[in-house]
Amino acid sequence: MRYAILCGLLLLLGFAAATQEKPTARNESTEPTAGPSGRRTYREYCASCHGENAKGAGPMATALKTPPADLTTLAKKNGGKFPYEYVAGVVRFGKPISAHGSSDMPVWGPIFSMVDYNEIAIRQRIRNLCEYLASLQEK
Repeated sequence: MRYAILCGLLLLLGFAAATQEKPTARNESTEPTAGPSGRRTYREYCASCHGENAKGAGPMATALKTPPADLTTLAKKNGGKFPYEYVAGVVRFGKPISAHGSSDMPVWGPIFSMVDYNEIAIRQRIRNLCEYLASLQEK
């Protein structure tokens, strides 16, 4: 009798599990949600060096060999146009090698790869950050 009840329960559980709706696999090629805001990414990864106002005077600025850039003047230094491609490249891959030595700017691409796990999310995070920085430009 116990054996029959046990078999019945196992069959019932198996049937219930089989009829439950299975979650669909996440397609990595689909566009993710908007991701973290540019402001949030800036505060978490950039503000300690560049400052809350992005002028280069964050709490860690004095500890660096090379002073952080004033990120509010990027458009002014590029003929009035914000250099999206350049900024995205610096964030992702670091600053191009300069004859005057390297900067202390960290390369965030590998860090974002560990946080976001897929290329689309990484690009979206950097795009949101660039949009935020573009909104901070001096007039």
